[in-house]
Amino acid sequence: MTPITPLGRTLAALSHEEADRVPVFLGLTMHGAVLSGESIERYYADPKLVADCQLRMRDRYGHDNLMGFLHAAAEVEVWGGQVRYFEDGPPNAGQPIIQDPLEILNLEPGRYQDSRSLCDTLELLQLLKAAAGDEVPILAAVVSPFSLPVMQMGFGPYLDLLADSPPLFRRLMEKNEEYCVSWANAQLAAGATAIVYFDPVSSPTVIPPAQYRETGFRVALRTLPRIAGPTVTHFASGRTLAIADEVARTGTAGIGVSVDDDLGALKERCAGKLCLVGNLNGVAMRTWNSGQAEEEVARVINAAGEGGGLILSDNHGEIPVQVPEEVLHAVVSAAKELGRYPLAPLPADA
Repeated sequence: MTPITPLGRTLAALSHEEADRVPVFLGLTMHGAVLSGESIERYYADPKLVADCQLRMRDRYGHDNLMGFLHAAAEVEVWGGQVRYFEDGPPNAGQPIIQDPLEILNLEPGRYQDSRSLCDTLELLQLLKAAAGDEVPILAAVVSPFSLPVMQMGFGPYLDLLADSPPLFRRLMEKNEEYCVSWANAQLAAGATAIVYFDPVSSPTVIPPAQYRETGFRVALRTLPRIAGPTVTHFASGRTLAIADEVARTGTAGIGVSVDDDLGALKERCAGKLCLVGNLNGVAMRTWNSGQAEEEVARVINAAGEGGGLILSDNHGEIPVQVPEEVLHAVVSAAKELGRYPLAPLPADA
């Protein structure tokens, strides 16, 4: 029998089919800096080093994906913003580039070619594709046009814009949508298997579902069909159950699932429509031992693994660098044992 590749296993999950086992994705980004002994800033500036560490980490842990993603803050560079680096956490956006909402009128759509970090990302994807071919899914990412303004203008001012200035909001979305589609398609052309569409502001954790239906949902309906490859919509730890039906209507293949979501209820609602991606608690993972990791993997697989449609992963899309190797090994080992199809029946007292 021909072994099933990580990509084949993933495609089966996205198609709501059972392959040999549940795929397990590790969102390892900053861990490569630790592996290489470089600072996070120096590490992200060297796409060849990032590619090498991605391949080495997959060999070390045995998970089913490669991360062709540097950091979300890179997307402010194309608009003239700055990135702030930290020693023990992900980079963040610096001072907002939009200080007055009226500046939106003269804002030029961002060009990924104008960002060194985004050009480095394209080189990273090319290197990973050359090494992995069609064996392993290579994940790339975009910040959704609807969520990007949090970095462009700040959280409070953006929420004010949503409430008070519909015309300016629409103008900003036009510019952001043009940029997002261009950036997503450039990553697919460079070798990405799929695009993770990060849209945390759309989560009911941030805005009411009714507001999402009039804003982020409509943006996704316009944007996702223009992306020339598969997408998974991720809400970066935000809850999703209340909007899952609308997310399915956008044409995305999967949905990032919060640890705060009812996994069983989501599995029922999304069956045959959306593959669930999650929902291990990446923050809590920092303090787990191997036994706790196995218990959490069992919880997710028991709740959502039956019939395919599940990719085991953390619930944020990026595992904190403080999560120890012991836990990463335990997550993958437990997934490979407990996630084998057909799934073992639950104990009578479960």
